[in-house]
Amino acid sequence: MNRFRRQVFVGLFSLLAASAAALECRQRFMGLPYFPYLTGWALLAAILILALYNMRKKLPFLPLGRSEHWLQIHIYLGFFTTLLFGIHLNFHPPQGGFDYCLAGLFILVSASGVFGLFFSRILPRRLATRGGEVIFENIPLIRNRLRTEAENIVLGKEAKSSVLAGFYVVHLAPFFARPKNFWLHLFESRRPLAALLAMLEDQRRFADAIDQEKMFRLEQLMCQKDGLDYHRALQLTLKTWLFVHIPLTYGLLIFTVWHIVLVCAFSRGAA
Repeated sequence: MNRFRRQVFVGLFSLLAASAAALECRQRFMGLPYFPYLTGWALLAAILILALYNMRKKLPFLPLGRSEHWLQIHIYLGFFTTLLFGIHLNFHPPQGGFDYCLAGLFILVSASGVFGLFFSRILPRRLATRGGEVIFENIPLIRNRLRTEAENIVLGKEAKSSVLAGFYVVHLAPFFARPKNFWLHLFESRRPLAALLAMLEDQRRFADAIDQEKMFRLEQLMCQKDGLDYHRALQLTLKTWLFVHIPLTYGLLIFTVWHIVLVCAFSRGAA
């Protein structure tokens, strides 16, 4: 059993064992008056541990254990926290506007975490299959270079074909000018590139030997530009989800603390 499979086995076993224990405690102690308070404090502790993972990544020089182990704890504790949240609500809808906001924030944090887990597992593997490593910050420079090369081929001093020039202006200039097909790249679709290549192929019947060579060079640049857009779409997704997940997490913590303050205040008032 390799290390990854061992981590998955240990994580799933721990998650199932903790979930079974939590459900058993709910079955036995749900009728106790302070059971919601106990589950609430347990839920707060779990959320704080989950939030500490981001701080651990920012302090790699401290002897706080391997980041890989923190990630595994973060993943499986996140799933367990979702169950704990349901137990805290007794698997019923929340009551009141504030509680709905708090529950909505929790759902958004959980959903963004699940999407992030999917992205971090799938997208890097897909990126490795398309054109090697591309530094995200260099993508605009590479795109401008490809556009310049394409313009020199079609519109430069050696350009003589008005048909090829017209085709470039109408169809290829917008393609090379900016990123394209963000969502289609996420879903692994290459239909737009195939359509452009098919339209370029249709122009071959009007092309002489010189234009045939230009079209061949254009096809290569189009494939490179499509691969560049693919890298941009996937890398931008990997970067963006953290800017959603982390602020939502801190928002959830703020709402949770305020929820505790309100609960304690009303409990003392009732007493």
